[in-house]
Amino acid sequence: MIAQAAGGTISVTGEPDRPPVKPGPSFGDTGTGMLMTVTILGALLERQRTGKGRRLQVAMQDAMIHYMRTCFATQARTGKAAPRRGGKTVMGTNAPSGLYQCKPLGSNDWVYITTSRGNPEHWGRLMKLIGRPELIDDPRFATGAARIEHEAEIDAIITAWTRQHTKEEAMTLISGVGVPAGAVFDTMELHNDPSFEKRGIMQVMEHPNGPFKMPTWPVRVDGKTARIKPSPLLGQHGAEVLNTWLGLGAEELDTLKKEGVVSGV
Repeated sequence: MIAQAAGGTISVTGEPDRPPVKPGPSFGDTGTGMLMTVTILGALLERQRTGKGRRLQVAMQDAMIHYMRTCFATQARTGKAAPRRGGKTVMGTNAPSGLYQCKPLGSNDWVYITTSRGNPEHWGRLMKLIGRPELIDDPRFATGAARIEHEAEIDAIITAWTRQHTKEEAMTLISGVGVPAGAVFDTMELHNDPSFEKRGIMQVMEHPNGPFKMPTWPVRVDGKTARIKPSPLLGQHGAEVLNTWLGLGAEELDTLKKEGVVSGV
């Protein structure tokens, strides 16, 4: 979280005119590690070719700045620090784009829709889908610039339609006509979605305290996902370690355990 604050990601997260918000995912830890991993692989490949190694270093703050590329592009275009725009794109050049509420209006009953400035057909496809084809050539919305100017009106029109559908229905219908859309799934919905377990992304490990489902590494190797295993319990391998490394026998270990020197062995 410190790196996310110092690297700028918190500054652009949240609603306009409200305090910044910490991003939910662990960009600081995982994001930095992923960048270093890719760099290590590149250095290993170079070593194979040249026989020379490399000294690699990364700071979490620097890694977070890497993930702020589009935000710096926004600053370059506007001359101001990139703002918080809630569910809207930081660039502020796409309309309609953002989160739209769906039935039954629960806390995560939303669908994210974006129409690309690089594909003007998105607007027409979306208007035909929601039954408003007359708006395609309406002067208020006919161009990308006009749609940005009348973004609030467009959002109201689209929300009136999405509220008649669940987020799954909205995602299926909108993406079905070639417009990018994604339902906002919470962790429980993802946990219970059978497709992830079927594909080996969510796995059930046999933990000593009982079965536990969690996601595995998402990259497949030779078409297969890595199988997850439980970490050892506290002291689970203590006896083996003390015997192998220090040569302590069962009698000595039992004495240490009774005296409270070690536990769980």
